Amino acid sequence: MKLPRRARLAAGARFLIGPTPVPTTVEPAAGRPSSGVDFPTDWARRGPARMVRKALHEALMGPAIRAVARPDVRGLDRLGALREDEPVIFAANHHSHTDTPLLLRTIPRPWRDELFVGAAADYFFPNRLTGAASALALNAIPIERSKVTRRSADDAARLLEHGWSMLIYPEGGRSPDGWAQPFRGGAAYLALRCRAPVVPIHVGGTDRILPKGKRWPSPGRATVTFGPPLAAAPGEDSRRLAARVEAAVAALADEVATDWYSARLRHHAGTTPSLTGPETVAWRRAWSRSARAGDEPPGRRW
Repeated sequence: MKLPRRARLAAGARFLIGPTPVPTTVEPAAGRPSSGVDFPTDWARRGPARMVRKALHEALMGPAIRAVARPDVRGLDRLGALREDEPVIFAANHHSHTDTPLLLRTIPRPWRDELFVGAAADYFFPNRLTGAASALALNAIPIERSKVTRRSADDAARLLEHGWSMLIYPEGGRSPDGWAQPFRGGAAYLALRCRAPVVPIHVGGTDRILPKGKRWPSPGRATVTFGPPLAAAPGEDSRRLAARVEAAVAALADEVATDWYSARLRHHAGTTPSLTGPETVAWRRAWSRSARAGDEPPGRRW
């Protein structure tokens, strides 16, 4: 029986724009991933994308960060022992969406020129559009933040082994109240696997510039403090190295809040204030956070 003309046209349209039919005896090929941890980002490290990203950083990101955060960068002299051709894992505390553009403009060259960001797969790669923007603007790769998955670890390790440095937030997400969250083991695992040094970084002030839940920044003053590179000790596992990285960032926070000498004395005595804050009710944590020196701009301390 001959189909009506409208039905024939509809069938032809489905053939032209629809998916190719697959025989029932053949297993369909897996579709190309478009979101999450499987989002493809290799294109973002090729020549054209790198040129676009450099232009974005120089023309837009740099001036915006200088205007909004007025960064005070400290401790760059501590990186002098690193080889310039050596891939490095930069591990920082995480308060705000301001942190990544701030660090992308303050991590020194040459590491800044070949730096990728470990970004939460569920937040920065939920769909093709957001994923492509994250990969292009930040040179981000998707990382599963709830656990270290083989796919995430393999992608990061491959880039480190090819000479790229990495920016990662061991907390796995932004602080909800200005205090840090316990560090996870992803940065330490990659440092052990790739034999890469870890540079601890403390970022201060960004939780007041753009705290979690706020959509627009309020201009303020941010501090970025680099610590001495850490290398894994013989026989050290990822859990112990992760604890050392967290302790190093806590010591940098203490240094910013007080002074270098006092902070070093407390660090060697094992009495550095916790990076995660006091274990108490929310209002006491908020009061303790506001009372801390160092993150407050001059003249605004309680």
